[in-house]
Amino acid sequence: MADSRPEGRPTTTTTLPLFPLQTVLLPGAHLPLHIFEPRYRQLTIDLVTETVPDRLFGIVAIRTALVREVEELEHVHVVGCAARLRQAKRLPDGRFDIVTTGARRFRLVDMDTRSAPYLVGTVEWVDDHPLPSGSDEVAARLGDLARAAHRRYCASAWERDGWEAPPPDTSAEELAYLLASDCLLPLADRQALLEERNPLRRLRTVCKLLTREAGFLSELRAVPAPFTEVDNASKPSLN
Repeated sequence: MADSRPEGRPTTTTTLPLFPLQTVLLPGAHLPLHIFEPRYRQLTIDLVTETVPDRLFGIVAIRTALVREVEELEHVHVVGCAARLRQAKRLPDGRFDIVTTGARRFRLVDMDTRSAPYLVGTVEWVDDHPLPSGSDEVAARLGDLARAAHRRYCASAWERDGWEAPPPDTSAEELAYLLASDCLLPLADRQALLEERNPLRRLRTVCKLLTREAGFLSELRAVPAPFTEVDNASKPSLN
């Protein structure tokens, strides 16, 4: 995994409440969550009351389902995404339904398990490498290819037109995340997209992933019915 520190530039850190999940949040993507654990109910209250600045908390993906309780950095992928609380509905029993949106990426450098009811991380922000000069044409071409792969995927994945393409003026830096956000990619693939700091390489990657997944979906839809089902369907009814 590439180092997130720009050459010759000092690093700064900040703290974020952490919410480890079995998923990867991408920048710009919306993530609804049902909050039921007491510690995350308290986190939600702290976000709503803005005890936590800017209503921001960090989402990190748990490395394996075998981890029952996140207590060490090794338990999670250290590149995560800050989530901003957008909506929160408190239920009669104290649980919450919330909606969040992915904001800025970060690298988790330390974890505090004691100072708050929930985990708190010390993080460094992770930004993209700048696009090289003269890359506009390449970026536009990759964007067209990635959008075409997204259309093929959605045509295979959704029965109806229940999806929308990102706006035409979406930047090359944001496009791959938005195309991947409503597609059911494996956690490892989503994590790789999150960690990729080269926008052009990220577009190439999402194009390959969506093309692959569209192919899988097309094959699944084309699988013939089992012989027994065909055989039973061909028998005349006795009624």
